[in-house]
Amino acid sequence: MIGNDWDAILASEFDKEYFKNLQEFIINEYKIKTVYPKISEIFNTFIHTSYEDIKVVILGQDPYHGENEAEGLSFSVKTGIPKPPSLTNILTELNSDLGYPIPKNGSLVPWANQGVLLLNASLTVVKDTPKSHSGKGWELFTDAVIELINKKTTPVVFVLWGSDARNKKSLITNKIHYIIESPHPSPLSAYRGFFGSKPFSKTNQFLEKNNIKPVDWQIK
Repeated sequence: MIGNDWDAILASEFDKEYFKNLQEFIINEYKIKTVYPKISEIFNTFIHTSYEDIKVVILGQDPYHGENEAEGLSFSVKTGIPKPPSLTNILTELNSDLGYPIPKNGSLVPWANQGVLLLNASLTVVKDTPKSHSGKGWELFTDAVIELINKKTTPVVFVLWGSDARNKKSLITNKIHYIIESPHPSPLSAYRGFFGSKPFSKTNQFLEKNNIKPVDWQIK
C-alpha cells in the first residue's frame, strides 16, 4: 500500500499479469543480489507525491546503482551520500538559473513534497549494473503512470532530460501540459544543451501563468 490516492489509481495496474510477473522477478532479485533502492523504498516517489498534487514530472532512467545512493526518487540521493555527477550538474544549472547556492545535500525530497514526481523508467537496479532491470516490465508500469498523469485536468510540466526520457514524449498528448526537454545532465552530454536550458525558471513561469503555486527549488 502506497498510502494515498495512488493505491486506487494503480489498483488495476497492479492486478495485470505483467506486473505480477515483474513482482515475482523483483522479489527473487532482492533475495539473490544486491538491489537498489531498499525494497521498502521502491515506490517512494508515489509516497512523497500523490497523484492529486502532481504539478511537475522529472523523468529519469533507472536508480543510481552505487552503494546506498538511491532513495526511490529520480536523480536524488540520500542525505549524507556524495552527489553523483548528473545530480551535481542539475544543481549547478539550478544555481545558474535561479541563483540558489549549490547544496551539500543531494536529497530531492523537498521537491517531491511540493508535487514534483521524480519518476524513473525502471524503479530498481542491481548494484553496479546500470539498466540491469530494464526490459523486465518496469517500463510498462511507468508508461502507464505517465499516461495516467497525461489525463489530469490540471496542467503539469514534464521535464525530459536525455533520449530515454524524450522517448516518452509520445505519451504526453494532452495539450494543457507543458514539455521541457534537453540533453541529459550527465557529464557526457550536459555541455550539449543542458547547461543554460533554465528548466527551473521555465517550469515556475508556466505554473504561475496557470495560477499554480510555483516550486521552491532551493535545497537547504
